[in-house]
Amino acid sequence: KEILEKYHDLFTLKWEGVVGNIRVPSQAEWEQLLTNCSAFLFYGLERFMSHILLNRLVAMNIPKCHLIILLDLMRSKQSHQRITKSDIHKSCLHIAIERPTETAVLLSLTGVRSIIANQWYTTLQENAERLEILSESLLNIGRTTGQTVHILQK
Repeated sequence: KEILEKYHDLFTLKWEGVVGNIRVPSQAEWEQLLTNCSAFLFYGLERFMSHILLNRLVAMNIPKCHLIILLDLMRSKQSHQRITKSDIHKSCLHIAIERPTETAVLLSLTGVRSIIANQWYTTLQENAERLEILSESLLNIGRTTGQTVHILQK
């Protein structure tokens, strides 16, 4: 919410989606947001792919999406319990496909042009700092995604 308020005058008037932890988006909402966006930001707990149905994602066509930013792989006690219960019903192959590299490959195959994503688990504070850097670099300064990723790597 702080990011939305801070960059309100730049681009965020055109943003739509689900903000907060009031509810989890439905599968239809995920699909609608992904197919109608030019950029998509996921800032949430656990693996992004644990929130969306794999078979529905691979059938999607998302060529209008130029950039997906996945600030996922954060963990709380509750999210860890949820994901553990969910993973019991998945095959080892399905869980492997939800890893960061595989997620990037799947998103790329659906037509997404650029993907910025975490490679390993992180803290809420570290992802908040990444989101601030990404927002400042991309929205305020106007750096390219490559320049912004280079800054994040430092």
